[in-house]
Amino acid sequence: MKVASNKLSDLYRFYVSALSATYETGELQAIFELVCEKYLGFSKMELRQKMHEPVNQSDLLKIYDAGKALATGMPVQQVLKEAFFYDAWFDITPDVLIPRPETEELVDLVLKTDLSGYNPLTILDIGTGSGCIPVTLKKHLPAARVSAVDVSEKALQLARHNAAKHGADVHFVKQDILANDAASALSAPFSLIVSNPPYIALQEASLMEARVLQHEPHLALFVEGPDPIIFYKRIIDLCGQSLAPGGYLFFELNPLFAFDVKNYANSVNLFNFALLMPDMSGKDRFLKAQKI
Repeated sequence: MKVASNKLSDLYRFYVSALSATYETGELQAIFELVCEKYLGFSKMELRQKMHEPVNQSDLLKIYDAGKALATGMPVQQVLKEAFFYDAWFDITPDVLIPRPETEELVDLVLKTDLSGYNPLTILDIGTGSGCIPVTLKKHLPAARVSAVDVSEKALQLARHNAAKHGADVHFVKQDILANDAASALSAPFSLIVSNPPYIALQEASLMEARVLQHEPHLALFVEGPDPIIFYKRIIDLCGQSLAPGGYLFFELNPLFAFDVKNYANSVNLFNFALLMPDMSGKDRFLKAQKI
């Protein structure tokens, strides 16, 4: 496929031709805007004003190559090697999940919670991936002592990089939360535990978009075995010693199993309350619980 000229308008026509079978018009336009912001530094307004202007050969090739990569099904964040989360850009590799808007909502729920009574405020993120959750929380709660764990060393390397990039002092630890030594490794009582663990059952894979299945790490997506909420159960159990009295637990959930997670949280007699909370589309996406 060729581009008719080096004008941005013709580059956009190339994107339409290459990607219209995969993306709706609005999403395709947003992707083109992201690519142009990355490689040209244009805002949306500047892009509109310059659509009929030419770009140099080097930038043309970058934008063209990005379009070819997108046509293979690669997510735009992986093509650009970064994703915008909450209020900042985070570097991304195929070793971690691309941060989702729902996870931004999870962070927002934490930040809207009154945590002023904790001194010091200590936070643990379980299954940190790119580090977007703990880094964002540390930036907005600078006095907090923030720790994060993940089973993947490659994910931890990226998370440490993102923390350094944003000047966020976060303590990262490699840990399998399902391992027998998890309780001792996370024994310090935290004021707040937050987690977006793997929550997709393998039988749901057939319902997912091909570009997610092909380009994002299955370790971070899928729950193997017969129990789809095993990670939630394990983290809830760990709250017995790893969450301080009066401390909060926050989860991002699979809406299909939200009530199962809530019922298990209520069954262990550790919490004053365990509430399901909706995401912006009205699905039961989050759980907030406070320890007795």
